[in-house]
Amino acid sequence: MFWTGAGSAGRGSMGGGKALQAPSRRAVLGLLSSACILPGHALQAQAPARPGPGRGFGYEDVVERAKALAKQPFDAASATIPSELSKLTYDSYREVRFRRDKAFWREGGSDFRLLPFHLGFLHDKPVQIHLIDHGTAVPIPFTTGLFEYGKVPVPKGLSPALGFAGFTVTTNLNDPKVQDEVVSFLGASYFRLIGRGHRYGLSARSLALDVGGQQPEEFPFMRALWVEEPTPDTTELVIYALVDSPSVTAAFRYAVSPGLETHMDITATIIPRREIERIGIAPLTSMFQAGEGDLGLRTDFRPEIHDSDGLMMNSGSGEWIWRPLRNPKALRISSSHDKNPRGFGLMQRDREFGSYQDLEARYDARPGYWVQPQGDWGEGRIDLVEIPTDNEAFDNIVACWTPNIPLPTGQATELRYRISALSTTSLLHPYAQVHQSFAGSDIEDGVAEGQGRKRFIVDFAGGDLAYYQGAPDRLELVATTTGGAITTKILTYHAPLKGVRAIVDATLPDGQSAELRMFIKTRNRTLSETWTATWSVPPGDTARAQVPQAQPARQ
Repeated sequence: MFWTGAGSAGRGSMGGGKALQAPSRRAVLGLLSSACILPGHALQAQAPARPGPGRGFGYEDVVERAKALAKQPFDAASATIPSELSKLTYDSYREVRFRRDKAFWREGGSDFRLLPFHLGFLHDKPVQIHLIDHGTAVPIPFTTGLFEYGKVPVPKGLSPALGFAGFTVTTNLNDPKVQDEVVSFLGASYFRLIGRGHRYGLSARSLALDVGGQQPEEFPFMRALWVEEPTPDTTELVIYALVDSPSVTAAFRYAVSPGLETHMDITATIIPRREIERIGIAPLTSMFQAGEGDLGLRTDFRPEIHDSDGLMMNSGSGEWIWRPLRNPKALRISSSHDKNPRGFGLMQRDREFGSYQDLEARYDARPGYWVQPQGDWGEGRIDLVEIPTDNEAFDNIVACWTPNIPLPTGQATELRYRISALSTTSLLHPYAQVHQSFAGSDIEDGVAEGQGRKRFIVDFAGGDLAYYQGAPDRLELVATTTGGAITTKILTYHAPLKGVRAIVDATLPDGQSAELRMFIKTRNRTLSETWTATWSVPPGDTARAQVPQAQPARQ
């Protein structure tokens, strides 16, 4: 696995919805970018979809609908909703809440509850939601009786075929007697899942098109959702989605298993309408404003502000890699080339409250998402997009898998993978992990003119490192760079961590970028994951380029 392409490139906007009963301002702002470009039309009311002989409605039916839709021109007609809904303001929309006493499945003994989101304000793309009962898919009719409107006048004359903006599902996630959210679908093709003790943080998407490309990003969206009605014995909730956009249609199956670590097993059948240069599989979207190495550059009292602090990867060859996230000065796009990757994810490794000091956001309780491909995904790359931001209300991180060979136009391609909402990465592999990392100033005294120099400090802990406390000389620091030179390598035992501290000084000519990697080994045995980062020295006479802006996040 190797990284290429770190640098600047144009891109479109990022956006999407938020999945909370009462969306915050950050949540609603998150729809601004996608609301302007999302094509959509309200599907007409459908009669119940009855099963064929010998089977009930299922994933195959959604796949057939996606294939049929792909043969038709994309319908760009705007969805229409009543003016009293489209005119709702941010504050008035927050007044509209689903009545929990009307939650679906509250009768019958199941631990799951389904609560739709109301259309209105920026949520103006109707989604038809269906419940699959004994093999028959029945659409949920809209009625104002499902919602509380607070100070907002109850709208009159709305059609039962109006649809909804999405839904959230609750279950006994944290307490056998309390219903808490576990998964939600709202905005474009966004969804989120959380495990026990988690707060909503980063988001996942069904598909991402042209992320970090030269043309505006395209946002596929969900036209319809189906949910298999749970029984008292159901521990895995199954959801289907029909996804559409000008360039692609797709069918998705999401099987959600709540728990300490909530898992979602996903099957995707993707049918491009045209050749798509950059199609992102299993895309993840997050926020990173400031980390452990940025405190001296900020005035905020909070030491760190981020939903995720690193991109973790398990390459097809078995190497485990940790790449700390950055809030760069300029747009940075990096690609990790691989074949049949075993996993990747945006993780929140730092779980200490003291690292954030935020009683409201509770960044220490936000999950990481780990993606595990099922089967061979072939050759491609893990793309990482990092966008400058000065506001935690904006998503500025994207990670996804991009195949080298475009998916065939007009043909169905099936992919399978699992997303897990995790609190820790320590159980994913037995090696020592990066505990924290820092970088010194770019330019230091004693360096020749025209050269940049930076000191990198990486602490490794865990794994088998404590065994070598009495014999640190048996440990070796392996450090490499793709450009410039490494001038200093120091490895010191770190007693408080029962680990080691690695120090590397690197130099690089003006106007160049390089990829730095380091890991710990003893003889021929690898003891740690590989830490990697990109650094660059700007040209001395290059004016600062205009920087693309990060887009509203969801909270």
